Amino acid sequence: MSLYGMMRTGVSGMSAQSNKLGTIADNIANSNTAGYKRSTTEFSTLLLQSGTGEYNSGAVNTSVRYSVSQQGALNYTTSATDLAIQGNGFFLVADPDGTSYLSRAGSFAVDASTGNLVNTAGFTLMGYDITAGDPDVVLNGAGALQAVKVADVRLAANPSRIGTFAANLPSADTAIAGDTPADNAATSTYSQKSSLVTFDNLGNEVTLDIYLSKTSNAPIEWEMTVFDRADAPATGDFPYTAAPLASQALTFDNLGNLTSTPSFALNVPNGQTLTLDLTGMTQLADGYTPLSATVDGNAPSSVSGVEIAKDGVVSAIDLNGRKSPLYKIPLAFVTSPDKLNPKAGNVFETTNESGAIQVGFANDGGLGTMISGATERSNVDMANELTEMIAAQRDYTANSKVFQTGSELLDVLMNLKR
Repeated sequence: MSLYGMMRTGVSGMSAQSNKLGTIADNIANSNTAGYKRSTTEFSTLLLQSGTGEYNSGAVNTSVRYSVSQQGALNYTTSATDLAIQGNGFFLVADPDGTSYLSRAGSFAVDASTGNLVNTAGFTLMGYDITAGDPDVVLNGAGALQAVKVADVRLAANPSRIGTFAANLPSADTAIAGDTPADNAATSTYSQKSSLVTFDNLGNEVTLDIYLSKTSNAPIEWEMTVFDRADAPATGDFPYTAAPLASQALTFDNLGNLTSTPSFALNVPNGQTLTLDLTGMTQLADGYTPLSATVDGNAPSSVSGVEIAKDGVVSAIDLNGRKSPLYKIPLAFVTSPDKLNPKAGNVFETTNESGAIQVGFANDGGLGTMISGATERSNVDMANELTEMIAAQRDYTANSKVFQTGSELLDVLMNLKR
């Protein structure tokens, strides 16, 4: 074994331990970084060809491994835009240039300049726009993804199109012999009355007056008539200044069940055709009891809050408390997450060893659950890192002694006198 080889081996050992101390330092420094994945330095031998009477010392090679697939503990917060993944998967994020990356760092907040959800490293969360319905998902890439924007979003006005109206009509009510609301006469009378708020094409509220009038005891028949309240007279119920929007007969059997068409259609003024589901209408020996009265549609309103569901659906909640889905956040996965290439900002890019990106959604196909109001902690074990640091320091010192010994022996050799 040559003295120079001995010294080179010592230098190789010191370099290897230096690499190990570097990964330990990174782990300790990022122990509180959300979504950080610890790195470790692995060693392998490098042997040189040796003869039977002489040994040529080799060296040691190092390779860095990343524990990307190891789950970190969850840290719960008070922000609805903080996100964590419990299980497999990565968020799809983009840098300012639009390049896509994978990340587990879910500490997202609204960027003041763009209104997008951006994490602490400046990467923008990407999702599918679902305001027009289910998205067209690209299964092997980031195509069709958009920045998730929740600030300064105004919900579009949605006209009313469908609704439900169900009530019990009192069987004891007397049948009306004279004019009913359908006649829209000053002498019109009715049995019961309710109102519904609907929305026109511009999001204006349109209040509908619903009159229910019993017209026959045998067969059991009622009349349902709807007016626009804007046409109501100031001095009384009738007559309205315009004809009813719609009127329809409701018939019931002897058990109080509705036997006529279980729906009611009318045109909302300046809006769309509204179809009310009347399936729950009954006529029983009880008082007038509205059971269900709902319609869709909404007026335009600023967003007052954001909600992110476990399946990744981002919904805006307006000042009226209505919820409208805006985006659906996908999750990406690869065959070998530990082979991903880490980049600055706690993001990863795919490599040939990791496999290509595949896209899905939370809770589907083995992907994890998305948790709002939480972030994933680093998976660094501080006690383990400190132990490894002490061992690496000891091994570095030992390798330096090898180098020092070789240097001293070389000095002896150089000082020999003939």
